[in-house]
Amino acid sequence: MPRAEREQQMVEVAEEIFADRGFLATSMDDVAEGVGVSKPMIYEYFGSKEGLFVACIRAARAELLNVTLASVVGVNSAEEALRRGLTAFFAFTDSHRRSWKLLQAEAAVAGPEAVAEIEAVRRQQTAVNTTLFESFLPDVPHNELEAYAEIVVGACERLSLWYVQRDDVDAAGAAEILMRMVWFGLRPL
Repeated sequence: MPRAEREQQMVEVAEEIFADRGFLATSMDDVAEGVGVSKPMIYEYFGSKEGLFVACIRAARAELLNVTLASVVGVNSAEEALRRGLTAFFAFTDSHRRSWKLLQAEAAVAGPEAVAEIEAVRRQQTAVNTTLFESFLPDVPHNELEAYAEIVVGACERLSLWYVQRDDVDAAGAAEILMRMVWFGLRPL
């Protein structure tokens, strides 16, 4: 199997095991057995358990960026762009429900690289939101749009922690809850 495919396989299996057992309770033996490779091979690819955990976060960050950007292609209004972006975010957290809770709860336990990677996810989403806001709100100062983007990212993160623990709200419903809060402040702009 080519290295890139094997690495992706290891990350996918590791994400499931981390989500099921938590970072501390997961061993590299567990992951090696799940993938069907030797433990030294996993160390060769990722260096450490934290390195593997960080690779899981990076893969999720790349996927989140792709689904977020795809959700706003062809959108004609700021309101629709925000709603679609929020829905895409909550659909993403829904498809990674168990691992999303794990990432939020255990990144600090995993180590400083994991904490930095979680922050990179936040910065990425803030940059996407700022760019999107700029395209619809060209007369609003950049630093103000950045502040709004930070607010949306923070609100998404907190609401997603609530959302992934529930079965009575879908991604569109979670997005609508946040739209009702955020859109009142942005609509006048």
